[in-house]
Amino acid sequence: MTCSGEPSILDQLHHLYSQMNSAIGHCTGVSPSRLRLLQQLYHHEEISQTALQKELQIDSAAITRQLKQLEAEGIITRRVNPSDNRITLVRLSELGRQRIISHLEEKVRFLDHMLQGFSQEEQQVLAGMIARLQANIQQYNPQK
Repeated sequence: MTCSGEPSILDQLHHLYSQMNSAIGHCTGVSPSRLRLLQQLYHHEEISQTALQKELQIDSAAITRQLKQLEAEGIITRRVNPSDNRITLVRLSELGRQRIISHLEEKVRFLDHMLQGFSQEEQQVLAGMIARLQANIQQYNPQK
């Protein structure tokens, strides 16, 4: 591929990513970053704030800010780990669990709509191409 074609693909991927984030935020009613955080909590009964931060790969100030907002809204609960008071444990509240289930259902509806007209085989090919792009990016070493 020539360099003249690469910006076009990058521009298309960037535009697609922006459109998807906007659409998911619109249909779920929460930002994509908040949805990701809630999804992580949904998959854990309880998790330390530090482990959650590492899984999401965001800085400690950002995770603290998000969690404080979610706690004020009654979406999550936080407590100090009784065996180590330096660790804060986080979990979804019952309200939070109900909301994330609703958000995930909306996300599935959106993804179904987005992939409308794509056969199962085309979806598998697309998933494979995306995985290859990710692997290529991880292996990229500009120092060569």
